[in-house]
Amino acid sequence: MGHRLSKIVTKTGDKGTTGLGDGQRIDKDSQRVHAMGDLDELNSLIGVLLTQNPPETLLGDFNRIQHRLFDIGGELSMPGYEIVGPECSEDLEQLISAYNDKLPPLKEFILPGGSPAAAFCHLARTVCRRAERNLVALNQSEPVSNHSLIYLNRLSDFLFVVARVINKAQGQQDTFWQSQRTKEP
Repeated sequence: MGHRLSKIVTKTGDKGTTGLGDGQRIDKDSQRVHAMGDLDELNSLIGVLLTQNPPETLLGDFNRIQHRLFDIGGELSMPGYEIVGPECSEDLEQLISAYNDKLPPLKEFILPGGSPAAAFCHLARTVCRRAERNLVALNQSEPVSNHSLIYLNRLSDFLFVVARVINKAQGQQDTFWQSQRTKEP
């Protein structure tokens, strides 16, 4: 791979454009850059989550997810390039099932929160949903990998379940939503 980042300050983006992996330059406020930025934010947030001592059993899963998010970013930086296949979403589905089977069934919505690690996991879930929305929006004008779209959808589900797993492992109860609506007369 050589020295991809041998020079950090290039000044090539000083006029509001950025370079893609295929060499083309696009505006920094383009839908593609928004989607790439959301993926970067999500990956960084997972990095923050990992500083909050989640259960060790999750570390390998989060490591694979961070690498996969880089793969999706790579796809976005090289239009037409695909690296994420259906097996990536299938892996997440298996993890979701395995983790969810160890949790009590939900009868109500839960509020984000609990332990710091679980709260960061919920925050990562909401950023993941935003990344998915921006990828869907990009796909309306420029085709993107359907496998990446599906992966982000599964990832937000995974993050929801894992927030509950973290709370359980750290002795925190989920907080169930209760409507604050007053009864009508």
